[in-house]
Amino acid sequence: MPQIALHTQLKPGAEPDYEAVHASIPADVAAALAENGVTDWRIWRDGTHLFHLIEVEDYRAMRHALREHPANVRWQATVGPLHAKADDYSGEDDGLPLLWSLADQLKNGA
Repeated sequence: MPQIALHTQLKPGAEPDYEAVHASIPADVAAALAENGVTDWRIWRDGTHLFHLIEVEDYRAMRHALREHPANVRWQATVGPLHAKADDYSGEDDGLPLLWSLADQLKNGA
């Protein structure tokens, strides 16, 4: 399963609210993610910096499908104001570029 890494940032002071809404995301949001190829989405936080690792079959297709999905529109209205930069959900990005992988290096015999 392809993985996509993302980095986002919260507004200062939004950390407790962000963690509270992610204690358990709404069931319809989780279902929409799964229906659009997401098998896992993990988030780590360091201060206001968020690091996401998403396992998804087609990241861009998922983003396009969720842009107008009612569950995601409601979810973005909840989490969007907590972020330092608004997400336009264009889906035109490919996440963070992979720099290095131990597994790839070992597989290639280097």
